[in-house]
Amino acid sequence: MKAITLDSHGGPEVLRLEEVPDPGPSPEQLLVRVRAAGVNRADILQRQGSYPPPPGESDILGLELSGEVIGAGSSAQGFAPGDRVFALVGGGAYGERAVIDHRMAMRVPEGWTFAQAASVPESFFTAQENLFTLGDLREGETVLIHAVGSGVGTAAVQMARAAGTRVLVTAGSTEKIRKALELGAEAGCSYKERDFAGWVSEKTGGEGVDLVFDFIGAKYWERNLRSLRKTGRLLLVGLLGGAKVEVDLGVLLRRRLKVFGSVLRSRPLEEKIEITRRFSERCLPLLASGVLRPVIDRVLPLAEAAEAHRIIEANANFGKIVLEVPP
Repeated sequence: MKAITLDSHGGPEVLRLEEVPDPGPSPEQLLVRVRAAGVNRADILQRQGSYPPPPGESDILGLELSGEVIGAGSSAQGFAPGDRVFALVGGGAYGERAVIDHRMAMRVPEGWTFAQAASVPESFFTAQENLFTLGDLREGETVLIHAVGSGVGTAAVQMARAAGTRVLVTAGSTEKIRKALELGAEAGCSYKERDFAGWVSEKTGGEGVDLVFDFIGAKYWERNLRSLRKTGRLLLVGLLGGAKVEVDLGVLLRRRLKVFGSVLRSRPLEEKIEITRRFSERCLPLLASGVLRPVIDRVLPLAEAAEAHRIIEANANFGKIVLEVPP
């Protein structure tokens, strides 16, 4: 099969479309003819050499895919050849064929394209698990979502709004903020123009938000804490702005703040199966009915994976970039 490979770690130019051996399913796995793959920041980190795949996973990039079942292991159940499926995977989505555990596979909703399906798992799983399972976001609360132009950001805005919460966002341009307002955000702050912590104080009458959903890390640490109300929660899901900070623990104590860190890719298979189950019960019906929708910035051919990485690294996208695998 053809797949995107790395001849070394580095910039987007190291990505190559080459012939590689076909994967073979284990007893619990489905073999899928990949039709589309979502592109994520994690792919860029792996390309750069700082985010290797977990043991036993494919070295090929790509954490989410959609396609058609073409084979199955001896213990795989519930699917037949030709079934349209989509799933979160530990790697391997940037290729013509991939394997997925049958308990992670979900049926593509009626009327969806493969590109729509491939844009969902990483973004909506991450938003669901952090906002609700970990962050315990509840109706009537206020949440601040950073990097709203990302795939996870666009999913989080919609999910938080559908849950009856007040949604504030930050982004690097007024255009991204405008699009976030169309998704359900109440107001947005351009981090290039002003201090978002002061803006949050204005928007909340000095109270702060109940929850901050952050992808940036060290660069936003102090302002995130200032943005929280007493007993507020900080969800840390990325380190785009650095990993090390000097912490005044007294702030956490006096204001009774909670800080949570979370990653998805390295979790055990059993946990990922449970995450898939929660998503299928809570979010998939809302997506299938149109209450929630995947936001796709653009669809590119698999051979243009390097261009997809360049666009994301330049923060030039709003929503997901999807790679389409030719039939």
